[in-house]
Amino acid sequence: MDPERAKERIAAERERVTELLRTAVGARRDDNAAEQDAGDDDADGAQPLEHREVDSAVVRSLQLRLEALSRADERLAAGTYWTSIESGLPIPDERLEIDPAADLTVDEAERHEHHDY
Repeated sequence: MDPERAKERIAAERERVTELLRTAVGARRDDNAAEQDAGDDDADGAQPLEHREVDSAVVRSLQLRLEALSRADERLAAGTYWTSIESGLPIPDERLEIDPAADLTVDEAERHEHHDY
């Protein structure tokens, strides 16, 4: 993948994630407003808490994704975008096309997933 294509993929993913983040924050705002409008009627008090926790988890996940894209930009500028941050092995173009923030090979990423509990 050439540097221009990498920039395009990172920018497109950043735009997609930013829009998802806007939507998630807006949904949280709408949920909060609906809860206030509903008042304290016989509503299940756990339900709004659960929604807030899910909303917060989604927002945090999207923020982490944006951070990963920023690191990808930094690696691109440094000329290391195409190599694993762990082993220095090449990251295939196909992987970077699918996930422009990828910083590990597929095998390395799978090993990390199995160790994250």
